[in-house]
Amino acid sequence: MNSSFYFGEVTHKRFRPRAHQLRYRVFTMLVDIDELTILDSSILSFGYNRRRPMSFYDKDHGPLDGSPLRPWVQEQLIEAGIKEKCCRIALLCYPRLFGYVFNPLSIFFCYARDGSLIATLYEVCNTFSERHTYLFPVSQCDQKVIRQECPKTHYVSPFIDMTGLYRFSLSPPGDDVRLAIRYEDAGELVLAASFQGRAKKISNLAAVTCLLRSPLQSLKVIAGIHLEALYMWIKGFKIYSHVSKKERASVSIHAEISNGENSQ
Repeated sequence: MNSSFYFGEVTHKRFRPRAHQLRYRVFTMLVDIDELTILDSSILSFGYNRRRPMSFYDKDHGPLDGSPLRPWVQEQLIEAGIKEKCCRIALLCYPRLFGYVFNPLSIFFCYARDGSLIATLYEVCNTFSERHTYLFPVSQCDQKVIRQECPKTHYVSPFIDMTGLYRFSLSPPGDDVRLAIRYEDAGELVLAASFQGRAKKISNLAAVTCLLRSPLQSLKVIAGIHLEALYMWIKGFKIYSHVSKKERASVSIHAEISNGENSQ
């Protein structure tokens, strides 16, 4: 199977208007969405659209209506003008643990028949149950590090303004996966975040190991977000108000950049 776990570390470092940082260990799943029914039947502790100690629900991603994810992803690729057929879709995300999950960021990797990466979709979720997906075509799939950038259009943190630019540096999943995100405003680095993880094939033993090591990971993620927000409020970070969106889930399409255009 193509699906696997990734064990690694998430880091966030704030540079402006003052310093603040966090670091914690997590595990994620890289789910081949065509393997979900196989995982449901072969991994005893895993359920697809049903309750299990570890589970994956279609309604947690994409249009958020519980419909299958492949048609939704393919529709977004067509909207983006990507003509190559998408044969495999893998989603890097946190699974539900004992019925709960919060995914600040999930990434769809879309592959052509020859195994080349043709698109990435960064699905960003905030604590107001709103999601926005930044879609990028990929043609330079031979690069070890894919660099992409786009304006920030989705409210995430009360301590970050809606202006500014995201810069993504991504090493697609293999034996390991690496993601770095820089948020810049007015040409100055405000925030740097990263995830680095090592792969372990999904098996019954690996799933049980995840559950034993990190049974409260889902709660740790959401509790950590609010605890860090409290620390930042105490430190005096400026708070930017949230304006509710009419749509719970939205998508924006962005042109790719050549590997040499963004060396930062």
